[in-house]
Amino acid sequence: MNTIKLGKSSMDVPRIAVGCMRMNGLSVSEADQFIHGAMDKGLNFFDHADIYGGGDAERIFGKVLEMHPGMREKMILQSKAGIVPGVMYNNSKEYLLNAVDGILERLQTEYLDVFLIHRPDPLVEPEEVAEAFHALKASGKVRYFGVSNHRPMQMELLSSCLQEDLIVDQLQFSITNSNMVRSGMEVNMETEGACDRDGSVLDYCRCKNITIQTWSPFQYGMFEGPFLGNPKFAELNAVLDRIAEKYGVSSTTIAAAWILRHPAKMQILSGSMKLSRQEEICQADAVILTREEWYEIYLSAGHILP
Repeated sequence: MNTIKLGKSSMDVPRIAVGCMRMNGLSVSEADQFIHGAMDKGLNFFDHADIYGGGDAERIFGKVLEMHPGMREKMILQSKAGIVPGVMYNNSKEYLLNAVDGILERLQTEYLDVFLIHRPDPLVEPEEVAEAFHALKASGKVRYFGVSNHRPMQMELLSSCLQEDLIVDQLQFSITNSNMVRSGMEVNMETEGACDRDGSVLDYCRCKNITIQTWSPFQYGMFEGPFLGNPKFAELNAVLDRIAEKYGVSSTTIAAAWILRHPAKMQILSGSMKLSRQEEICQADAVILTREEWYEIYLSAGHILP
């Protein structure tokens, strides 16, 4: 599998990463089988968050690591914190430090390769975040840092105090949820796509060498469901199916290849707990869509060229 450099880090990581949001739906035995199967396919990057399954996703993963001493060093572990579900976002120093300790305990590991702030906290004190990151780095609990769902100026605010580089911004992106590219093409227009909802975060991340990790790469709306095989997106699916037949792969593979075709060198986060599905996504690494195919797919999702 092809790899990319994660931000300004020294890590070479696979273009496809495994999102563990649904791992709490597996038994320990099933999780063991899934994790080994994923690693056999070259998928050694696993993304977590302290709120996934109320922490159970990390606990199940940790039990698998406990069963196999030595496995941890063969994988890259990332987790996120900062959301108190239904209550608030909390990026205070105390909360972040305690959150990482809880993550490490549940995952049964001594360190995270990457730690992300899950959501921007309007009450954030960047000096506190800097103190937390420095303490985590100095103690060996975290190697690299990043954010999730942050705009450029929010990252600039944090970076004004940080000693460490932000190497990742985890953002929602798919063929249907593609405002990051829509707003860049519909500049100075009165169209819906011209609305800049993210502060040109795509261009910012490219300029700052921050890797974009795409969450919900096969979903539309805010967790409304998959667009693949959905009659609401009949034209898109017809185009995906036709191009998939040309390359001898599935429509899932082509939807993933559409993201990988972008020169920003994004990393796809796939949350599927089915190895067959992960195999289809991995095949996208070997498919390079033509410029014409990329645009045809984009337009078939209902977007426009002004």
